[in-house]
Amino acid sequence: MSKEERFSELQSLNWTEVYHDPCTGNWEGGWFLDGLRASVDNTPGGMVLSAGPIARDHASHCVLWTKQSFEGNLKIEFDYWRIDTIQQFVNIIYIQATGIEKGPFTKDIAEWSELREIPYMRSYFMNMKALHISFAAFGADPSEEDYVRLRRYPRGEDQKFTEIAVMPDNLNTGLFKPGIKHRFTIIKKGDEVLFRVATDEKTLVFAWNTSDYDPITEGRIGLRHMWTRCSRYADFKVSKLSE
Repeated sequence: MSKEERFSELQSLNWTEVYHDPCTGNWEGGWFLDGLRASVDNTPGGMVLSAGPIARDHASHCVLWTKQSFEGNLKIEFDYWRIDTIQQFVNIIYIQATGIEKGPFTKDIAEWSELREIPYMRSYFMNMKALHISFAAFGADPSEEDYVRLRRYPRGEDQKFTEIAVMPDNLNTGLFKPGIKHRFTIIKKGDEVLFRVATDEKTLVFAWNTSDYDPITEGRIGLRHMWTRCSRYADFKVSKLSE
C-alpha cells in the first residue's frame, strides 16, 4: 500500500474533533508562549507567530503551546502560510509533549515554563518526551533545499542530536514557498505518523514508523520557530480517534 493510500485509509476512520481554534480571536485563550522576544498577533486571516529578530540568539527562538493536552491517536489539521523569506533555520511542530519527569522537568510542561523563557533547543530535546516534525526547514546556511524530518525526544545523554531522527528524511520537497497557503494534516495512530501537505499546485504525503521507540501517548502540541522565522496559522483542529 502506498503512503497516499494509507493516509486516505486512516483519514476515513471515525475521528471526533476535540479542539478547534480559527486563530482569529485572542490567542491567549488557547495557547501559551515560550520566548521573550517572540510575538503572536491575531488577524482576520489567522494567527501570526513571529520569532525574535536576532539570528543565532537563543532568546529569539519561540514555541507556542496549546493549553489543552491530548491523549491517544490524533489527527492535527491547520492552514499554514510562510511569511518570512529567509532560506535558513527551521519550523517545528511538537506532538504530545510531556516532561521527562526527572528533577524540575515534571510531566506537565506548563509547570516549568520559566525554565524556557529562553527557549534553547536543548531544553526541549533533552527534557521532553515528544514527536517533532520539521517543516519549511532549512539548514544553518542559506539554501534552496528544504527538508521534512521526524525526531523522537528525548535525546539520550550519549546520543548525538542527529541520532534521534526517525527515517526516512525527506529532502527538496519543493513546498513551503512564502505566501502560499498549505493545508497540513498530521495523523498519529499507534506507531504510524503520516503528514500530508497540500497546496493548489502540489500534494505530498510523508510517513514514518516509530515502533523502535517507546510510544508517545499524551501531551501538548507546540509550534516552534527558530530565530527570525515568521508564519501565519489558521483553522487549527485536533481530532481523536473514536475507539
